[in-house]
Amino acid sequence: MDSQSQSQKIFALERPDPALWRLYVIHAVLTGPGILFMLPLSYFRYRTLRYRFDEEGIHMRVGILFRREVNLTYARIQDIHLRSGFIQRWLGLADIQIQTASGSAGAELVIEGFTEFEAIRDFLYTRMRGYQRKPADPPAVTAERLGANAESDGEMVELLLHIRDELRRTRELLEQHSAPPNV
Repeated sequence: MDSQSQSQKIFALERPDPALWRLYVIHAVLTGPGILFMLPLSYFRYRTLRYRFDEEGIHMRVGILFRREVNLTYARIQDIHLRSGFIQRWLGLADIQIQTASGSAGAELVIEGFTEFEAIRDFLYTRMRGYQRKPADPPAVTAERLGANAESDGEMVELLLHIRDELRRTRELLEQHSAPPNV
């Protein structure tokens, strides 16, 4: 599968897989009496959880009363981890933990509820490293361009030689100034 069609599939992802709701129900049941509190919270989280992948970055929105929105550009991504517990693996899910250089120990963004977690991880790795598309063919080299480059190269060499000479003179002056006096 080429990267263009892979990107289009990732861009189309918005809502988590229904397996995430099953995971939430299992977690709520495992809380025992806490199910009365956990099940409604999990339901509203599942119903409001939205992701958007675009050319700029990842956008996540969740919540009704207390809404949380995270917008993360691909350039800010430092590291990506996949994490899945026993129940998540059984349901075919994994959490994609995205870390930035924000200084916090935890993940800046956790993408949860997708069965395409490996494809999302690979997509994010290529975007964070800037490999979005293959570069176009380089411009044709013509005689005029070669002449212009040769002229600018000569100017560059002359400037570098001038800088070298200035640095030598500065170093000699510093050595004379810091030398111990002759007694």
